[in-house]
Amino acid sequence: MKDSIKVAIAQIAPIWLSREKTLEKVMTFVTKAADQDAKLIVFGEALVPGYPFWLEQLNGAAFNSSFQKEIHALYSQQAINIEEGQLDSLCELAKEKEISVYLGTIERPSDRGGHSLYCSMIFIDHEGKIKSIHRKLMPTYEERLSWSIGDGHGLITHKLPPFTVGGLNCWENWMPLARAAMYAQGEDLHVSIWPGNKRNTEKLIPVIAQESRSYVMGVSGIFRPMDIPGDLPFSEEMQKVTQSTLADGGSCLAAPDGSWVIEPVVNKEDLIVVEINHKRVREERQNFDPSGHYARPDVLSLSVNRERQSVLK
Repeated sequence: MKDSIKVAIAQIAPIWLSREKTLEKVMTFVTKAADQDAKLIVFGEALVPGYPFWLEQLNGAAFNSSFQKEIHALYSQQAINIEEGQLDSLCELAKEKEISVYLGTIERPSDRGGHSLYCSMIFIDHEGKIKSIHRKLMPTYEERLSWSIGDGHGLITHKLPPFTVGGLNCWENWMPLARAAMYAQGEDLHVSIWPGNKRNTEKLIPVIAQESRSYVMGVSGIFRPMDIPGDLPFSEEMQKVTQSTLADGGSCLAAPDGSWVIEPVVNKEDLIVVEINHKRVREERQNFDPSGHYARPDVLSLSVNRERQSVLK
């Protein structure tokens, strides 16, 4: 077995609130990464069809607002419904190119009625199969005006030889028990995805790397005034209040000792492909392994409910 693989960070802007066009862009970057022999490509949080920046910019908390209802209806229409086959083309491409994908989406799942929205991190393996759908445990601040609360069903890892990979959405990466749940499954390549800002990644990513003794990817989106399409029903209002960049990126990669492999990249769309070596994990686990020789399961243990939550039992 090879001791190293190439991984790809795709720091891109969505074609905001267009599911099909954003997925087309995603697939272009998947192809580019695969052509550079990457075995994993990661995209930012809520990339398809985009992060709900209007909630903060346009008074999303206004109760029973017809304006906010109109925006939400569009957002819901453009969200991903996996059961309807809306990721089939991406899955086929992953299989064709033999590359795994972590994709940040807004999901409108049929198993919760098909109308409420979830911030979902989807893992597609190199055979084109969707292996996990992790719905964000707790939306942050104004996100709760749009996104529903997820569950632990997707708190699982995946084999990506020679690594074991797992991931969390945005501020979930601040949750010690969520991180511990991933470490306990042998995770040694941790993926964190963000809507995009250096302030979110530059301090936390090295800390997670040192805590876990794993490689840690921080993958963010970009969103600038130029990324607001002119044909949305609220384009004019959004453009008036958006005079500066709302998401500047900050994608990065830390080694198992917390040192930078890729320092945070800001203010540009980019595809970054880098080779990582599993030997570095084994070296750093020599003196600290959070779920192995340094754990005390006789004193401390963690219970995780992985049941997919449903109204029907």
